[in-house]
Amino acid sequence: MITEILTAVALVLVLEGLMPFISPATFRRYLQQLLGMPDQVLRNVALGMMVAGALLLYVVR
Repeated sequence: MITEILTAVALVLVLEGLMPFISPATFRRYLQQLLGMPDQVLRNVALGMMVAGALLLYVVR
């Protein structure tokens, strides 16, 4: 069980690091856009990402 959790965390770190590694300038612009978004929009986007991730996990497992 702990191996799967650590594997998932490792994959998240790799995926999160791709964008700033490949294109740091684009990543900065993206972060600036995020700072200008209202909290409710960010919450909705985050909820959509969590639901998509849970559905993907369900389908894969």
